[in-house]
Amino acid sequence: MDNLLEIKNLTVGYNSLNKKNKSSVVAVNDVSFQIKKGETYALAGESGCGKSTLAKAVTKLVKPKSGEILFEGKNIFCQTKVEKKNYPKDVQMIFQNPYSSLNPKMKIGEILKEPLDINTEYSYRQKKNIINEILGDVGLQESCTELYPHEFSGGQRQRIAIARALILNPKLIIADEPVSALDASIQAQIINLLKELKRQRNLTILFISHDLNVIRYLADRVGIMYFGNLIEENDTVDIFRYPKEDYTKTLLNSAPVLH
Repeated sequence: MDNLLEIKNLTVGYNSLNKKNKSSVVAVNDVSFQIKKGETYALAGESGCGKSTLAKAVTKLVKPKSGEILFEGKNIFCQTKVEKKNYPKDVQMIFQNPYSSLNPKMKIGEILKEPLDINTEYSYRQKKNIINEILGDVGLQESCTELYPHEFSGGQRQRIAIARALILNPKLIIADEPVSALDASIQAQIINLLKELKRQRNLTILFISHDLNVIRYLADRVGIMYFGNLIEENDTVDIFRYPKEDYTKTLLNSAPVLH
């Protein structure tokens, strides 16, 4: 398989808010890895290790201090006008908290229609058909388009967020802790949904989580991050069976074993 996303020696830092102390904090330090088309690559590590900052760099929410992010072989910070226009359609994100990632003042139909209004020239009928189809794919009824986010449970809201991320048929989905804010029983439903959608749509997913049981079930390959560094990566089976780094072993031993 060809690489869809390639991270090369990426370093991302944040400047201090203290005017007297102009030092910067390095959140991602010289990280390199590749994600192949059609695979799920998981980044694992404790909170504050740089996983989400890396995701923000891929979505252009933060600019790296050095290194490259190549999408389909091209640097995302050196794109043509057409490439800049298409990139937000090709790379979509599922956020951690379904309670804050949906606009409470917009109906679900409006939330799902907005990306189509901005990025396509489809007719109203075409947009409606696309919305109804994607709602069916995530296990929701067409009638929910007339409701507001507060009328849904956390799991249903995350299904809506997944539908919004998929509605433009992106090439890469970034899922940043997409189940950590949900109850355990609902987590399993959402993870199974993501796995099924990946199979149906041949999705490529960058999955960010500290939950190793979820990663073991969902990911094809895993990278372990520690204090901004990628210290180990391997196929999921090999990471869990034959971890090399002491931190990886500690991380695996700290995860509860589910039977």
